[in-house]
Amino acid sequence: MSKIKQVPAILLLEDGTLFKGKSAGKIGITTGEVCFNTGMTGYQEIFTDPSYAGQILIATNAHIGNYGIKNADVESNKIQIAGLICKNYTTEYSRPLADKSIQEYFEEEGLVGICDIDTRAVVRHIRNKGAMNAIISSEELDIEKLKALLAKVPSMEGLELASKVSTKEAYFYGSEDARYKIAALDFGIKKNILRNFAERDCYVKVFPAKTTFDTIKKWNPDGYFLSNGPGDPAAMDYAIDTAKQILKEDKPLFGICLGHQLLALAIDIPTYKMHNGHRGINHPVKNISTGKSEITSQNHGFGVSPEAIKQNSDKVEITHLNLNDDTIEGIRVKNKKAFSVQYHPEASPGPHDARYLFDEFVKLMSNSDRTTKSDQSFTKNAV
Repeated sequence: MSKIKQVPAILLLEDGTLFKGKSAGKIGITTGEVCFNTGMTGYQEIFTDPSYAGQILIATNAHIGNYGIKNADVESNKIQIAGLICKNYTTEYSRPLADKSIQEYFEEEGLVGICDIDTRAVVRHIRNKGAMNAIISSEELDIEKLKALLAKVPSMEGLELASKVSTKEAYFYGSEDARYKIAALDFGIKKNILRNFAERDCYVKVFPAKTTFDTIKKWNPDGYFLSNGPGDPAAMDYAIDTAKQILKEDKPLFGICLGHQLLALAIDIPTYKMHNGHRGINHPVKNISTGKSEITSQNHGFGVSPEAIKQNSDKVEITHLNLNDDTIEGIRVKNKKAFSVQYHPEASPGPHDARYLFDEFVKLMSNSDRTTKSDQSFTKNAV
């Protein structure tokens, strides 16, 4: 593997903070909201997670690219991040099973990045100042021109992105002979979620984000799923309305990440833009029912209002809390077969502590004729 030719590159933040480095991937310009992920592995799965659409990723792990790229290790059909910021960008890889270098991958996908950056300094700045837009350029180095381009980038707050990453046509996943049928609304669904359903004898029909409830209902599923995805959930009136109609039907409903926020909005619990959000694979979450903790994979920049949940304790219950900052990590709707979590039980990358939640959903479908969600304990396989 020959070494790549790198050129000077610039990272400019919305508040005017400037960092200089070298190009990584395609030579060009890219913009988006800057965020950081604290995971030490799984960069390819992170790059292809649709929840990162519209975001420039800071990789806090010092080495990116050192184990190459394997075509099978993806969570969607393309790179979803808007750009990459890293410290050591390595085009030579050690994994014999890898199909290509990260540079080849980025060039194929058209991903613009910057390396040789003090990522600790960038993360400290973002951690203190909060999430903000940024621009990476290895093509244009005139700061004033870059400032003008950056000023045109819309804020993530109020931005609807889910329908842009969603499938355009419905498709199936799993065995047609499976015991359970799940209708999944694709707001940016990860492949490992579908794998987890298929492993539990489920046949999934994945619908485009803006599919009407009447269309979904015609398939007569045993349960409904609201997927993860990017953007501001409050800007998704179409999805909130669908979630409300699913709740009226009172069949089992499970939501992950963006799906969790949409379930909250469907019962009039508002969401809010977080100072930084949570992104990584070692976030501790407390299971309220058991008092035990789970180490979880997370990727979100919006949260569910804890104050509103307390004010509506007659209709919603907190099931999981983040042990770092007490943010809401899980809810269940009382007298309904509906629950959700803010984190990613499917991980990829990350630990498997929370995969019992898929079992809980299957249990709900198997008992849907006689059991309500309020009877469930969320205890199976909890650590």
